[in-house]
Amino acid sequence: MKAISKLSREPGLVVTDVPAPVCGPADVLIKVKHAGLCGTDMHIADWDAWARGRIHPPLVLGHEFAGEIVEVGDHVTAFKTGELVNAEGHIICDHCRQCRMGDGHICRNTSIIGVDRDGAFTDLIAMPATNVMPLNGIPTSVGAIMDPLGNAFHTVLSTEISGNSVLVIGCGPIGCWAVGIAKAAGAKQVIASDVQGRRLKLAKAMGADVALNPMEVDLNESIKDLTEGEGMDVVCEMSGHPTAINQAFKAARFGGKVQLLGLPSGEVPINLSNDVIFKGLTLYGVIGRRMYETWHKMQSFLSSGLLDPTPVITHTFKLDQIDEALEAIRSGEAGKVILEIES
Repeated sequence: MKAISKLSREPGLVVTDVPAPVCGPADVLIKVKHAGLCGTDMHIADWDAWARGRIHPPLVLGHEFAGEIVEVGDHVTAFKTGELVNAEGHIICDHCRQCRMGDGHICRNTSIIGVDRDGAFTDLIAMPATNVMPLNGIPTSVGAIMDPLGNAFHTVLSTEISGNSVLVIGCGPIGCWAVGIAKAAGAKQVIASDVQGRRLKLAKAMGADVALNPMEVDLNESIKDLTEGEGMDVVCEMSGHPTAINQAFKAARFGGKVQLLGLPSGEVPINLSNDVIFKGLTLYGVIGRRMYETWHKMQSFLSSGLLDPTPVITHTFKLDQIDEALEAIRSGEAGKVILEIES
């Protein structure tokens, strides 16, 4: 079957033939219909320092996907062929301390599809049935983005939102979805911040009340003006840029919450005394999706119509157009990019 693969320790990806996976007794075999392209795939394609230290070719890429079950393992009773599903791409051990305490999203033995083991940029993928989620009427084009969408849900909904003011810093696809989730969850005011005008337009499309470019305005002064000098109740930092992280701490009100999803490339100097401790801030580090609380919240928001994430999906490509898909992301003109894999 065709797959997008990293075959060697150098920049670039190739579309090549790989063997079809075997469905184990506790697995389901899924025919992939749609898959999402993300920053992790860009890192692997470009073969940057992170990829060189983490990725071991040959590897089939892809950790965001949705499709149709075509085979179920002998020990699987919860699913049947023909069902449309997606899956949590973090495969956990179920026996470490974190897993046994209900914190599987920070399992120390996590194996990620498309990163640590073959992924979903191909026709078929075998997944442990425990990781599979039914779409329940959600189309596969949306189901394929529920992995990154779940990051936004986890970031926003792990603190109190209803009636509070929310600032989202960094309006890539996940940041834009965070804007929509905060609005759907009852935030009284949602402010979006990014240095790219196109991203701010997408944030407005997702419901941002105000969109600010910190290259054009003083973000902290603007926040003071918009909040009667108080600052934001909740700040979601989605970019990982050192300047943005420091802006997040300054923008939060005394006693506010700062949700940290963005990944900086190195150490970030901060004024811990003045900007965090003396302000009484609560910081929350976000990784992945809470398994499986986040998935059920997503299904509820999507199935009920509380959230429509599709304005952020701007480009769709076929599997063999991976170079064009990557270039669309590099150009800065794309929001979320989807691969249409069904043959």
